[in-house]
Amino acid sequence: MADNDTPTSGGMKKELTLFNFFTIGFGAIIGTGWVLLVGDWMVLGGGPIPAMIAFAIGAIFLVPIGMCFGELTAAIPISGGIIEYVDRTFGRKMGFLTGWMLLLGNAPLCPWEAIAISTLLTDRFAEFPALAWLRSVRLYTIMGADVYLWPTLIALGFAVLVIFLNFRGAGAAAKLSSFLAKALLAGMILAMVISIATGSPSNALPVFSQVKHAAGGSATEATSLLGGIVAVLVMTPFFYAGFDTIPQQAEEASDNLDWKKFGLVPAIALLASGAFYLICIYSFGTIIDWHEFVRSSVPALAVLERINLFFYVAMLIIATLGPMGPMNSFFGASTRLMLAMGRKEMLPKSFAEIDPKSGAPKNGNIVMAVLTLVGPFLGRNMLVPLTNVASLGFIFACTMAACACMRLRKTEPDLPRPYEVNGGKAGIACAIAAGAIVIGLMVLPFSPAALNGVEWAITAGWVLIGILILALYGNKHAAADTHPSAGAAKA
Repeated sequence: MADNDTPTSGGMKKELTLFNFFTIGFGAIIGTGWVLLVGDWMVLGGGPIPAMIAFAIGAIFLVPIGMCFGELTAAIPISGGIIEYVDRTFGRKMGFLTGWMLLLGNAPLCPWEAIAISTLLTDRFAEFPALAWLRSVRLYTIMGADVYLWPTLIALGFAVLVIFLNFRGAGAAAKLSSFLAKALLAGMILAMVISIATGSPSNALPVFSQVKHAAGGSATEATSLLGGIVAVLVMTPFFYAGFDTIPQQAEEASDNLDWKKFGLVPAIALLASGAFYLICIYSFGTIIDWHEFVRSSVPALAVLERINLFFYVAMLIIATLGPMGPMNSFFGASTRLMLAMGRKEMLPKSFAEIDPKSGAPKNGNIVMAVLTLVGPFLGRNMLVPLTNVASLGFIFACTMAACACMRLRKTEPDLPRPYEVNGGKAGIACAIAAGAIVIGLMVLPFSPAALNGVEWAITAGWVLIGILILALYGNKHAAADTHPSAGAAKA
């Protein structure tokens, strides 16, 4: 149809532009971690420089995987496409497992980000005498974390906004992502300007040193520069998770989208996020001596409070808005994964239903709305074990996508590919190797990033639930062309 705002025969609107896809991915990657955890990165790595090196390597590791997503999505532009990629190359069971693990990597981040908003309101906004009422009504304590009424209600308000926009369709949600991307860039520029005006590169020196008494009792465990870099490197996949949200909404791309350029968007979003992290670490690490910087609670905000109250309030507002970006992007990506699994009858067929007015997945939106609204009531400590679990689910799915990209080159050589991975099969092999290395760092017992008992229990429980669902729906087979965009994109 000519009107891009009109649902297609499959019910989904064709309205997302290249910039929309970029902001969806960038907003999913860059949340509030750079404000809340930049001090922890410095302590863990032994200084700003090791942390910067680790984040640079992390981005380089993941760029080939991003390019694989670009090739696959440009060739097969459907919602939740990763399930289709793996299904047609490694079979239905692996397709289900990949989608199920990516759902584990995406869905929990929506309630997690709602908790982050509540935490910022409780810990930072409530420090102002005029806002002390934020902590005036304590509801209960869960896993050692206090839950307060007013921060919970405000966080629910942010969550409701994200839910409302996603129920209206991808276009409305994309507008929020665009606004939030601009707000995050403003925060980065603010930190950079303050660093240039008041700081010095010497504040980031020595290149490596151990810190024994940082905020929260954390300390540098690494004994060398290399050890510090590795310590931070193994956690970077979690902070780069989100570029995979770009392909999940490919079916809603505008009719005149240049698919060749689209293929580069996931990699560009990764590189832009890497540059964002590097600038922020350097800026905050040079405003004052970094050893002094990390001694404050939420040091990125504490140091700005000392320098200028206006800058502090501005950064605090940006930091509070930050979690909405990942919440918005992962909400949309998770619902599209459920849509794809419903179409293939890997989940109840009702998950394949699309709202005729908004073009949004109906039941997927409902499930994600419930999960997101529960978040603020769980307390800050409830979802901490899920961070590494989500990272494992994410990197496993990404590695399977790279394997599918390689196998499709052999099994379907004539498939139209508007964009192809730079470096050909060697580039795809680099993506597979990078994913395997990160997975190894998470599962091998001697690794500093190995999952602990609780995290393994969560992973095992999630996989067991998936096995039960697969047993119920394993004999059902949806036709490969049940969705409107199963064919390859046109160059």
